[in-house]
Order: sequence, then structure tokens, then C-alpha cells
Amino acid sequence: MEHLLMDRAHEGDPTRPPAESFGLTPVAPPKRNRTAPWDCDREAHKGRNMVERVFNRMKRYRKAATRYDRLDEAFLADLRLILIDTST
Repeated sequence: MEHLLMDRAHEGDPTRPPAESFGLTPVAPPKRNRTAPWDCDREAHKGRNMVERVFNRMKRYRKAATRYDRLDEAFLADLRLILIDTST
């Protein structure tokens, strides 16, 4: 079964059943005020955080964020350079 990594803001009852109907396992920690909280796969949720941090780092580079390059190869080259730059 595939995981659907979600933020705590999208963990509500309207979001979970449609995700499960598509065969996805929602991975979101329950809000603190939930009366019936569920278990959350914390390791899978850490993956969402890592992806979100990478995208936030890439937003600093306007050229990649607005995608001025028309060629896919040039765009991917810029992303690689950004990821190399942000890994330090």
C-alpha cells in the first residue's frame, strides 16, 4: 500500500476516507485536540518534512522557481546545481 504524506492541517475526516478509497495510507499526525487520535508512522512522516525543506530551499532561486528555462535539460541542470549548493 502506498503512503500519502500529509501535513497536520490536512489530517481531518474529510481527507482520510477519500485517500483510503484510492488505496493510499494517509500519514499525518493527529492534531493535539483530537478526541480519538490514531497511530502515525513517524518515520514516513519525516520523509514529508525532508521533501518540504528541499522545496523551500529551491524557492530562494527565482530562476528555478519561475522556470524561465524552456528546455527540460536546462531546468534539471539548474535544480541539480541548487541541490548541490544547498547541501552544504
